[in-house]
Amino acid sequence: MNGLLFITHQTEKYSYLDTVYIVLEGGCHHIQLRMKDVSPSDIEKTAMQAKEICNGYGAKLYIDDHVAICKNSSAAGVHLGKLDMPPLDARKILGAGFIIGGTANTYEDIYRLNNEGADYIGLGPFRFTTTKKNLSPILGLSGYKNIMQKCRESGINLPVIAIGGIATNDIPELMATGVSAIALSSSILTAKDPVGETKKIIETINKYQK
Repeated sequence: MNGLLFITHQTEKYSYLDTVYIVLEGGCHHIQLRMKDVSPSDIEKTAMQAKEICNGYGAKLYIDDHVAICKNSSAAGVHLGKLDMPPLDARKILGAGFIIGGTANTYEDIYRLNNEGADYIGLGPFRFTTTKKNLSPILGLSGYKNIMQKCRESGINLPVIAIGGIATNDIPELMATGVSAIALSSSILTAKDPVGETKKIIETINKYQK
């Protein structure tokens, strides 16, 4: 995975599906449906709708946490948090045709996830973010540089997505550390023109993509 990964986030102004439409219109091709404190049945209903919308744009939908919903909705993949099912167990349920991502906060997390068959890593948080509870220690730019260097030295080549409180002007320095993609939510949805902001972010990422 490379480019922009958008994490859905409901606001007073936008529903979950509204945010999917917004970033798809802006050219984003990777959407993670994250719906915290919502019943699995409601998540699955939204996932079905989001998958249909993504199909119309040739985009991939990933489901946060819920392996069964990922399978039932025929999403592209699932993202597993540190307290969720291990990738090895998820692979037994999903089979080879699905993408499995995992959350990491340290090099040791990435090493473990690589051994467990994860397809990509969500590494963070970059800085404090209000969209996620129970944050792991903040990495900052130096944390990304250190962890990405260790990955290169040990031959781990999994795509790494930077996540957590990232602003548009952080992108050049983050991409320089060797990450493959940037995950965003609030910085897009709080913009005056979210579609235009999505386009601008994608252009910036592409400019610094190695």
